[in-house]
Amino acid sequence: MISVQDISPELYQRYQYPVPRYTSYPPAPVFDQNWDENCWLEALSEAEHNEPDARWSLYVHLPFCDTLCYFCGCNMIITHHAGRVQRYLDHLHREIALWRDRLPDGHLVDQMHWGGGTPTHLTPSQLKMLADTIRQYFDFTPETEISCEIDPRGLTLAHVEALKAAGFNRISMGVQDLHPRVQQAVNRIQPLALTEEVIGWIRDLGFQSLNMDLMYGLPYQTAASFRDTIREIIRLKPNRIAVFHYAHLPHIKKHQSLIDVRTLPQPAEKMRMWLQTIDMLTDAGYVFIGLDHFALPDDELAVALARRQLYRNFQGYSTRAGTHLFGLGITGISQVPGAYAQNQKTEQAYIQAINSNRIPTARGYRLTEDDKRRRDVIMQIMCHHEVDKTAWNETFHLNFDEYFQSAEKDLQQLQADEFIEVDDKKIKVTPLGMLFLRQIAYTFDAYKPSAEKPVYSASL
Repeated sequence: MISVQDISPELYQRYQYPVPRYTSYPPAPVFDQNWDENCWLEALSEAEHNEPDARWSLYVHLPFCDTLCYFCGCNMIITHHAGRVQRYLDHLHREIALWRDRLPDGHLVDQMHWGGGTPTHLTPSQLKMLADTIRQYFDFTPETEISCEIDPRGLTLAHVEALKAAGFNRISMGVQDLHPRVQQAVNRIQPLALTEEVIGWIRDLGFQSLNMDLMYGLPYQTAASFRDTIREIIRLKPNRIAVFHYAHLPHIKKHQSLIDVRTLPQPAEKMRMWLQTIDMLTDAGYVFIGLDHFALPDDELAVALARRQLYRNFQGYSTRAGTHLFGLGITGISQVPGAYAQNQKTEQAYIQAINSNRIPTARGYRLTEDDKRRRDVIMQIMCHHEVDKTAWNETFHLNFDEYFQSAEKDLQQLQADEFIEVDDKKIKVTPLGMLFLRQIAYTFDAYKPSAEKPVYSASL
């Protein structure tokens, strides 16, 4: 069991630098702004040639929200204008049709996730219509994982019934914190009774899995107050729990300036919250998947971790490795083995592209051979918590220690700080190192951002 005393102020400070979350490698800020639809279609053609039987994963971005949560780091749009929402949906339907006109037949969708924003900002009929459109153009397997993010505030039973009727089998629910003072400070009033009512609907309708999102480092939070939230979440027993670290980046997300920095917990208190959370959840039987995710032992994530089949993409941890990911809607990010692409980030640019019958690609990236070698190592760290150097040598026909000789000094420091154990065959993350997965992975990252203009958050 790790305690605050195991992490000295000097150790904590040494590793408090901005690092990617490694939902991709290279990370999205490296993407080329000169990429367009033609570059992306060329990369898709190559992926199809190399993996003609690959299954697909769909991500649908629905950016609209009813109210502004001051902590939010998502790409969202606050609106009460029904016409604006419908106009976006009309163009999203057209983008889906454009994709299928350019994709080969015969592939099956193995995973689909709707995120935001708040997908349930849509009406139940809009949810149904969008799901019907997707199924018109894509074929799903009987085992397809289909998940949706929901916000209990403003949600009705009809919303949940519409999702169930459309084939959704997993729900992800935002909670963040149950303390009224914290909720008020971040402009997200969500009483426990409301959360419990919605969970009741989800379970009565027979959804397979429920994830709940929490956040530590918010205004007025303390280890004592957050302990109460964790206790209630354990009582509610979701299948998965994500506990995110609040990243205060008002230079990137201007609305975060609405949070009074004087009310934010100090680093030592945040560390207490996080370590306490790990202890409480693991004592309650949850498996620590890594980074900020926990799952019950029989959940697919925990099973995939045990079998070394866990995968990481722009949706976070995933059990569906090897799928080709297609991001739909503004900011949607797509991924095939050799390339990434991201859609336009604004409504106006997105709508203009769709009106021109173009895939709305704004930027992208084609991986180099060095990128692929480094990505393999980084994803092993993030997903398996160790690097099998022997297997890496066999895969890439190179010598791991020679290839990453420039990382030797950093690896020695990580070993001295007891984050990793190293021998001739493996690099293994220690229990203490589990708190610093991103920093360990960063050792193998060839793209270091400018310290003067950080684009990532610190991890603790």
